[in-house]
Amino acid sequence: MTIRIALAGAGAFGVKHLDGLRTIDDVVVTSLIGRDLAKTQSVADTYDIGHVTTDLAESLARDDVDAVILCTPTQMHAAQTLACLDAGKHVQVEIPLADSLADARAVVARQEATGLVAMCGHTRRFNPSHQWVHDRITSGQFSIQHLDVQTFFFRRTNTNALGEARSWTDHLLWHHAAHTVDLFLYQTGGSVVAANAIEGPIHPELGIAMDMSIQIKVDTGAICTLALSFNNDGPFGTFFRYIGDTGTYLARYDDLVDGREETIDVSNVDVSMNGIELQDREFIAAIRENREPNSSVHGVLACYEVLDRLEQQVGRTEAQLRQ
Repeated sequence: MTIRIALAGAGAFGVKHLDGLRTIDDVVVTSLIGRDLAKTQSVADTYDIGHVTTDLAESLARDDVDAVILCTPTQMHAAQTLACLDAGKHVQVEIPLADSLADARAVVARQEATGLVAMCGHTRRFNPSHQWVHDRITSGQFSIQHLDVQTFFFRRTNTNALGEARSWTDHLLWHHAAHTVDLFLYQTGGSVVAANAIEGPIHPELGIAMDMSIQIKVDTGAICTLALSFNNDGPFGTFFRYIGDTGTYLARYDDLVDGREETIDVSNVDVSMNGIELQDREFIAAIRENREPNSSVHGVLACYEVLDRLEQQVGRTEAQLRQ
């Protein structure tokens, strides 16, 4: 069965999905949606996509669209996911699912009502380095005691991964922290018993905190320490240190080493080393098999419950400081 895809968002991350989809049999991208028609047409020409538009609703009305992948600004995610489900289309929305808990819950409720496949791009679940650790956990060979994570960028303007201007503002808590919060819950299988957050000064133009520190504990006893910054003028990315009862592992993008910096081969963990491709493969497989995907909107909801809890805490702290 050929799955026909509409992809919304022809920017840096949209292109990553187009590259991943190219590797999957019997998948065709039939429609591409972007903010700038000329730039979107250029991407469509590169990937041989026949229909181009700036209007998602136009693509949702097409008969040659079975499913949608949303790589659009964070603030649009929930509303666009609901629109896709209402149009009878399966949907994968890039992380984060929403920028509020109420919107995340609304999406989950709509998915349950429609029965369609709806998943969120929590890519860390699919990266081979983290899959390798997950396999060790599920086989009983490793138990997390402490996940220490650094998410560091130098981003004081609204630019994307390609250095191009964005039409929206990125967010440390609702976007970048979501990766680690979800991964920690997924890897430990635990329920949160404590969660704390503090943030640094608010940027005068972007209106967001540029630095943040988060601590989480789950009922297994495991803890997570997460540092995030948009002020880091140096090596950037997200770096994960798994400290466990039988070893220490460091995941840097798709590379994995042990505590002595000895390389761990993860090339045979899955069919690809590309986390985005593996994410897309799971989406397509879930549609074909009529099942709930890994990182379904229901499966990642606990992450957004934690983010809401942290946001409320930070908000109370800010109010106290202003008094």
